[in-house]
Amino acid sequence: MPDDRQLSGWLVVDKPRGLTSNLVVGRVRRALGAKAGHAGTLDPLATGVLPIALGEATKTIAFAMNGPKRYRFRIRWGIARTTDDTEGDISAESGVLPEKAAIEAALPRFCGTIMQRPPAYSALKISGRRAYALTRAGRPPPLCPRPVEIFSLIMIDMPCLDHADFEAVVGKGTYIRALARDLAANLGTLGHVASLRRLSVGPFTEAHAISLEYAANPQHIAPDSSALLPIGTALAGVPAVAVAGAEADQLRHGQRVRFHGPRRAERTQWPDAGTIVSAWHDNDLVALAKVEGTSLRPLRVINS
Repeated sequence: MPDDRQLSGWLVVDKPRGLTSNLVVGRVRRALGAKAGHAGTLDPLATGVLPIALGEATKTIAFAMNGPKRYRFRIRWGIARTTDDTEGDISAESGVLPEKAAIEAALPRFCGTIMQRPPAYSALKISGRRAYALTRAGRPPPLCPRPVEIFSLIMIDMPCLDHADFEAVVGKGTYIRALARDLAANLGTLGHVASLRRLSVGPFTEAHAISLEYAANPQHIAPDSSALLPIGTALAGVPAVAVAGAEADQLRHGQRVRFHGPRRAERTQWPDAGTIVSAWHDNDLVALAKVEGTSLRPLRVINS
């Protein structure tokens, strides 16, 4: 079985329909014997890109989750369901089926920063309990609308009068189920997500994806496996700072690194105070650190 200290990096699993994200991570963790976590939950209904961090890569999960996510999804018009997808019971019906022109005219209203009320069946914690657990217990919590970012939303097909297919690029915390529900309401009808596939999470795309069966096979996943992406893959949007050998050693020991005189002047594009950066030495990721004046304070040391 692989050594947990050596098996560090990212796997991109093409999550099958019907499994929870935690179940997928659990299978990979048990099979590979490595610490593991995922970068963004996918509903059981959904398929597609589920980035899984192994070993030291788990220290970079938050940065992957902050990246934009691309989805392809189908809306079924005229029917509302308790979960806002096909998993739930029918709660209401409408005979209104929006026309293509009306749908396309409505889409710009859902781009940019919008207010969105999360679905009652969501994993949000309310007073320590998940919203879906409270809802199933007959005590649905009051969920207030909150701002989310939708970078793009386009209709790509309309196979029939009661279905339409879309692609969206959204920011952290956006629920596609809520987007479908609200778009339908804006068009004077009801709707729910009939199918959902995630195409990318930040730098992780379908091109990187492997099957769960492949990912959960120790014979396939080793430190030199082509499927195991580098720890730094998740840090594509994080400023990088090069450090010398002695500075790298200081950071690895949890010590602050200070730059003075000529060494400081060499860094002409020094990030602003408070910026989180990745510190690198000879193409090796050393630490995630915070800029404090002319120094770096290590936040997470990468033991690779």
